[in-house]
Amino acid sequence: MPRRKVAARREILADPIYGDVLVAKFINVLMRQGKRSVAEAICYNAFELIQKKAGNDPLKVFKTAMDNIKPSVEVKSRRVGGANYQVPMELRGNRRTSLALRWLTSCAKNRSGRNMEERVAAEIMDASNHTGGSVKKREETHKMAEANRAFAHYRW
Repeated sequence: MPRRKVAARREILADPIYGDVLVAKFINVLMRQGKRSVAEAICYNAFELIQKKAGNDPLKVFKTAMDNIKPSVEVKSRRVGGANYQVPMELRGNRRTSLALRWLTSCAKNRSGRNMEERVAAEIMDASNHTGGSVKKREETHKMAEANRAFAHYRW
């Protein structure tokens, strides 16, 4: 962390096909070892699969899935008087989006399927229908925050 100034957030350019910043962020999270073209192919092929299976606009399905995955609270460990407490904290918009994208890709990777495009498409469609691993992860996070609501006064 910088000592003097707060680090400036970089502005991400919209992706070339859908013209959406959220899709560009999703491609960046999918990307491994700097292979952007592979990540773009996975994302766009998954969107084509969603178009075929759901018959809806894939961007709209993706946005509803993201809204269903985004958490509103999380727990952070806080040390008070020699004991560690899980303190529930409200989340800012950037953190909510990044957690949702991370959970979406990790749950897609853990799914069974023939290739990554099918797994990503299935996870996005499940998330838009309030099912799937990423929505389950969000519910677990909210349950953990609710269970530790008694320690909310330790918030800083």
